[in-house]
Amino acid sequence: MPDDLLNTNRLRDPANPDLLHLLDGVEQFSDQVFPATQALFESLAQGQAPHTLFITCADSRVSPEMITQTHPGELFVCRNIGNIVPAYGEMLGGVSAVVEYAVLALNVRQIVVCGHSDCGAMRGLAGTALMTAEDMPTVNAWLRNAETARSVVQARNVGRDQLVQALVEENIRLQLMHLRTHPSVAGRLAQRRLDVQGWVYDIGHGRITVFNDEDNRFETVREARERLQRVARKQGS
Repeated sequence: MPDDLLNTNRLRDPANPDLLHLLDGVEQFSDQVFPATQALFESLAQGQAPHTLFITCADSRVSPEMITQTHPGELFVCRNIGNIVPAYGEMLGGVSAVVEYAVLALNVRQIVVCGHSDCGAMRGLAGTALMTAEDMPTVNAWLRNAETARSVVQARNVGRDQLVQALVEENIRLQLMHLRTHPSVAGRLAQRRLDVQGWVYDIGHGRITVFNDEDNRFETVREARERLQRVARKQGS
């Protein structure tokens, strides 16, 4: 990986070096990347048929396509602070519209809600980040959609050093519950035309853990694959 991709603390000055860096990237894409994959983009120019709605945090360290090693056209991505899905009717807006469109118009076959380690939103809920209602009223209003996760974690008396990670995981459980309240999702789940899954991405180790609804725990990717393969064999028999 190029050194400049690892340097997240570059100094900024009035010359806007970061904007120039982006324009350099656009030029590289147009001149080098696009020609090598032109057939793919020509097919995508006619429409999209993503197989997965991927709901994740807006955190700059989370790259859905890189994590899943997918190509353009495969993921319909929705990003927001804290990878939150408001319960249906609570806060109808962008996320609800994305869910509805992905399920009913694009016919995605699965929805993944992906949280991540060291989440700033969860640190805000934990009280370890400066995120006061006076300074960030909109962010604080939005995080009310994760308040139940904080209540659950507080009731468990989780140690302070594990608090943020516990909130990250509990928030995934909560947002999956919220997701299932959306009529489009509930309908497709009833028809067995849709699967939903919760992930947590460990930024420092490049690992994903997957929420197992039946056992109410997060498991490794290998465990999740084996479980899903068993289910598929059972349904096919």
